[in-house]
Amino acid sequence: MSASDDPRRVHFQSPEYLVDRLDAIAELFDKDRTDLLVEAIREYIEDTADSETFQELVATKYYDDQLEFETVKQLVGAETAQRLRLLKADLEDEPLDLAAPDDIDVYDGDATAVEPAGDDEQ
Repeated sequence: MSASDDPRRVHFQSPEYLVDRLDAIAELFDKDRTDLLVEAIREYIEDTADSETFQELVATKYYDDQLEFETVKQLVGAETAQRLRLLKADLEDEPLDLAAPDDIDVYDGDATAVEPAGDDEQ
């Protein structure tokens, strides 16, 4: 068991009816209340981390320097965090110093326009 897997005591308050329902479910499945809570939290975190809205929020806050890379890694996983890091580096790079394109007729006047067929002609 790694240090991050070591159990940590957490105290929180919950409406009594939720605790009663949780205890009834735990008894039904012959499980411990803590096991059910940990499982529910794990599933919630996985579902949330997979959400496109959540990932967009993490990316936005990371790009705006409101989240550190290590936090991003915890929130969306190492692979997605690395992708965000690379994209952020690209966004922060100075644009290439390229001259504006010359206004040259690359088709030498031989360009042909094609009109798309209407819906009734197909």
